[in-house]
Amino acid sequence: MADILPTATRRTTLFGLAGAALAGHAGAAEPASFAKLPRWRGFNLLEKFTLAGDAPYRERDFDFIAASGFNYVRLPLDYRIWTDANGTVHETPLKDIDLAIAFARGRGIHVTLCLHRAPGYCINPPKEPLDLWGDGPDGDKARILFARQWGMLAARYRGVPAAALSFNLVNEPPAVTEEQYLRVARVAVDAIRAEDPDRLVIADGRGGGRNPTPALAALKIAQAGRGYEPFHLTHYRAGWVSGSDTWPVPTWPLQTADGVVDQAKLWRETVEPWQQLEKTGIGVFIGEWGVYNKTPHDVALRWMQACLENWKKAGWGWCLWNLRGDFGPLDSKRSDVAYVTSDGHEIDIEMLELLQRY
Repeated sequence: MADILPTATRRTTLFGLAGAALAGHAGAAEPASFAKLPRWRGFNLLEKFTLAGDAPYRERDFDFIAASGFNYVRLPLDYRIWTDANGTVHETPLKDIDLAIAFARGRGIHVTLCLHRAPGYCINPPKEPLDLWGDGPDGDKARILFARQWGMLAARYRGVPAAALSFNLVNEPPAVTEEQYLRVARVAVDAIRAEDPDRLVIADGRGGGRNPTPALAALKIAQAGRGYEPFHLTHYRAGWVSGSDTWPVPTWPLQTADGVVDQAKLWRETVEPWQQLEKTGIGVFIGEWGVYNKTPHDVALRWMQACLENWKKAGWGWCLWNLRGDFGPLDSKRSDVAYVTSDGHEIDIEMLELLQRY
């Protein structure tokens, strides 16, 4: 892939609020390997997250991320954006991804491409016509199509160094067996390495990203967890979660029917299992986390700090869902935040500064 260099850096009021000057963050990204991931810190960017929401990536997002001192973006992707019903791959949407990678490389930001919707699976509706995890001809067909997608992307970005670009196979697999996951991951990893043997590959945990998968160690790929526990706090009144509008207003620590969830419990239940995987020589990272905008702001910030302290202690990086929107520090539409308005954005300065500290 040829570099598409960004235009000259713009210094604006928004960047002043963010903190450090952009020029101080440009340059080569940190080395990364399946055995040890850098402590990336950044955001999911959602321009190609769904077919209905397809849009070009915004250069100013990359400016803001770099100027704020962050070094990572994850791009969750819907394969239908560039693949039609006949399986034909269309060039124009892929050029938007090319440009996003170029924006990031010019600013020393690592990019991870993730198939959020893959042939045969997506955690969100609508259900895919084939089953990526299944047996029989339909499962075989889905896995062939899945491997083709990754083979195409690997060929396209051959030569972009692993320090700048990685691949995240499929977003939040269901609670499949380790053998089912290994079967799916193997075909994709083989397709990637046939085109680009040095590409860094990351697999999300099973059960919606929560659970590590030791069997994948055979493929020499890193793994990514999630930071959405306790779910009654992070997804309070989330419209896509049935019954969440009936949950009690969350506090932190969170009192539940089974006892109190606090920072120490999060460590035991969401950090220690992944540390056991890490001890086998597999790099670990938190690929998504965050708290929906209906949770009280002070509760959200105290929970976020507990997570960030745990992950810093563990030596792990993280990627917030998202930069702009319901979970992020920009334009989150919380009713209990005194936003600072700048350059067309409503900025949650308290959240931004908290993220910058970790």
